[in-house]
Amino acid sequence: MQRRRLLSLFSPLPFLAVGLAATLGLAGCEGKQPFQSFDLTDAKYARGFELPDFDGQTRRLQDFRGKLVVVFFGFTQCPDVCPTAMTDLVEVKRQLGADGDKLQAVFVTVDPERDTPEVLKAYIANFDPSFVGLRGTPEQLAQVVQEFKVYYKKVEGKTPGAYTMDHSAASFIYDTQGRLRLYLRPGAGPQVLLGDLQLLLKER
Repeated sequence: MQRRRLLSLFSPLPFLAVGLAATLGLAGCEGKQPFQSFDLTDAKYARGFELPDFDGQTRRLQDFRGKLVVVFFGFTQCPDVCPTAMTDLVEVKRQLGADGDKLQAVFVTVDPERDTPEVLKAYIANFDPSFVGLRGTPEQLAQVVQEFKVYYKKVEGKTPGAYTMDHSAASFIYDTQGRLRLYLRPGAGPQVLLGDLQLLLKER
């Protein structure tokens, strides 16, 4: 189980692209306060999504123009990484104070089989009702995962239905114009996210 959790946190696929983007992004950061997350400005992937939310309404990245958007892939039965990421987002929104309403968290489930609309809606509401949960068909999910270059895999348990999901656990951050800007590594903590979002808000 520990090995699977490590694979979820450090899936090589996104980090290959992130490493290159971070290196390229450093050249344009001279004279500016640096981001603590990986700079993905001008990256040619994770450019958007189109998935139904738990109410059946199709959501797109451009729907949230004017807000800082944080996209995270996970599942409601995730034992630790997902609830930690969601709790961090709640805390960051609180610490943003008057700017808290400019943060839009988007949770994309990689387990649509068990994460029914009702289950997903209740899960999201447990953290913050303003957060959005997205649940696509397996085909829709596969397209979005390919666009974002993230990893997920169903891992069967000892009994039928007792499976878990390995998955990439990083977050993608977009500025208020809907442009991909940052890749927040798993476990970075709320203060890293808070500082980076504050820097993005100052760009306006």
